[in-house]
Amino acid sequence: MHNKVRAGDHAGPSGCSSFKLRQLSRRVSQHFDHIVGAAGLKTTQYSLLSHVMRLQPARPGDLAVQMDMDASTLTRNLQPLVKLGWLEIGPGDDGRSRFVTLTESGREKRAQAQREWKRAQLAFNDHVGEARVAKLHALIDECLAVINEPVDDASA
Repeated sequence: MHNKVRAGDHAGPSGCSSFKLRQLSRRVSQHFDHIVGAAGLKTTQYSLLSHVMRLQPARPGDLAVQMDMDASTLTRNLQPLVKLGWLEIGPGDDGRSRFVTLTESGREKRAQAQREWKRAQLAFNDHVGEARVAKLHALIDECLAVINEPVDDASA
């Protein structure tokens, strides 16, 4: 069980956590999208191409789980990349399943975007500070682990 702050222990967080996280996420996304955009992709599209490359052939459901998104969002995000010829959705193991794979042009686009992503990451690390970015990553990982823990109904 994680420690809960009790009234009077110390000043707790100020403001809405959701708003603050969205604010940070928007600013970081703007930074990455600005630089990765030079390759003709949004950061979310680069991430999707990267996940498919790592997991292929990937079932859409498995891909959604790996990317922590719902199936309908994944489908919406896949469609433009399929239309551009960077991804293919083909038959799976049986008549009901499908697999997503990266095409050769998708590999080339991902490689181009990877160079821009690296440039964006280094610029972010430089601007924010590598030590601060490392702490941010560790804190995010720690929070995700806590949030993903099963909730004990008796203590909630």
